[in-house]
Amino acid sequence: MKIPKRGNIYSANECYSEGWDENFKKYLKTLKTGTGETGQRYTQRYIGSMVGDVHRTLMYGGIFCCPADSEVHHKGNLQLVYKSAPMAYILKHAGGKSSNGEVNLLAVPPKHVHERSPCFMGSPDDMDELMKYIGKNAEKST
Repeated sequence: MKIPKRGNIYSANECYSEGWDENFKKYLKTLKTGTGETGQRYTQRYIGSMVGDVHRTLMYGGIFCCPADSEVHHKGNLQLVYKSAPMAYILKHAGGKSSNGEVNLLAVPPKHVHERSPCFMGSPDDMDELMKYIGKNAEKST
């Protein structure tokens, strides 16, 4: 099974969006308005089940996002060891990519079993575009 190189669906629980990083919000705005690299608008689909959302991403391409926020989930909401990393492993072997916003999720050494982490995963081209906004070398908003 191979994930498409790019999709047109993004998945994120936007009820926490007021606390998200400004650069991540800029990225989502490009998806919503069609001003990103593809020039097309993405559709938002979020069912609230990581497995279901990531399965759709795997089948049709796009990106699944569960970022940290400044209000409730300061370190992210998904557990690294038994949620984010296993799904990142599956996507990696299907040709996808994952990140905690800085490094590949599979490169993060867990400090404890229930540790939470921001989680981004999906099609390789969508992930590359996202990392231009939020990665280590991204231009930071002031």
